[in-house]
Amino acid sequence: MIASTAPAGKGPSGKGSHRQNQVDPLAPLRAPEDPPWDVYLTGTVFLDIVFTGLDSAPVRGTESWARGMGSSPGGVANMATALARLGLRTSLAAAFGDDHYGEYCWDALEHGEGIDLSASRTVPGWHSPVTVSMAYEGERTMVSHGHEPPPEEPAPACPPRARAAVASLAPGVSAPWIAQAASKGTRVFGDVGWDDTGMWDLARLPDLRHCEAFLPNAQEAMRYTRTDCPRAAAHALTEHVPLAVVTLGAEGAYAVDRRTGETAEVPAIDVEALDPTGAGDVFVAGFVAGTLADWPLADRLAFAGLTAALSVQEFGGSLSAPGWSEIAAWWRRVQSVEGQDPQALRRYGFLAGLVPEELVRPWPLRRAVPTIGFRRSA
Repeated sequence: MIASTAPAGKGPSGKGSHRQNQVDPLAPLRAPEDPPWDVYLTGTVFLDIVFTGLDSAPVRGTESWARGMGSSPGGVANMATALARLGLRTSLAAAFGDDHYGEYCWDALEHGEGIDLSASRTVPGWHSPVTVSMAYEGERTMVSHGHEPPPEEPAPACPPRARAAVASLAPGVSAPWIAQAASKGTRVFGDVGWDDTGMWDLARLPDLRHCEAFLPNAQEAMRYTRTDCPRAAAHALTEHVPLAVVTLGAEGAYAVDRRTGETAEVPAIDVEALDPTGAGDVFVAGFVAGTLADWPLADRLAFAGLTAALSVQEFGGSLSAPGWSEIAAWWRRVQSVEGQDPQALRRYGFLAGLVPEELVRPWPLRRAVPTIGFRRSA
């Protein structure tokens, strides 16, 4: 396991821009006839308000004061932001409320992160969903509020051409856009959440057959395959999808590619976790980036694990998604750690050819404005 010297965050208080992305991982592969977008996704955008610096969990009947706070788009915006910060041209289809929260989220994603929202829309009279997250002791407690979503499907009837799409699969639900995207050659990466029905039946994930890759966590993978080992579960999943990637928490991740017969396992990076919110989204984004860049399977796993490890050292969902500046800073610092395992360090040697020295900036970067309504400075 590699040791990291990256400092832990102290609460979000700044802001960032897509202009900080100075690395294009797909540059060697780009051609004039390429699709306009690298990744397409759709879903619900929340406004996330994150309180940090709490000494303990809130206690009934008392008032707790937080030493820091930040606000940012959440929900599907966590994934979209993670993809965009890794230099992927990202298109998002989502419904936004016409309140100030919706305006803020739209502006943060379109202008702050450079995400294409041409497939999104503003819904008159719809209140933006809101989540308040309180982070303490490496965990978080969340409270959400939202009205019934607008009846119109936010995904367009014909999704735009893209190299890849990230689809959130739900038991018993089929989203027509997934099949349409796959029929156009879009590589679909399937994410999944906890099955509240308790059935854990892969047949109830009808869109899995359109996916190139499926990325559950260990518990989800084992329940879906009725196995007692996450690695065995990954192999079982390849009967349903070409590429299975199972995250193992503190143990790292394991992947099996049915098409090549290749397997890969990469241990996790040893970090002090402050807030795990959005780490799964960041892992998927890192793996998508490496896959589209045609990296070896083990490099993709290592990169995904690295981006997730960097994210849990910061607070919030999209607030914590790392960009290439953070990756460059980590790579420079970790090489100077005394007693570092040379073999573990070589596992990330592929970064040397990706990250230019001049990209390194002070880290961590602050990306969230603490108060909605302040105008951005020039």
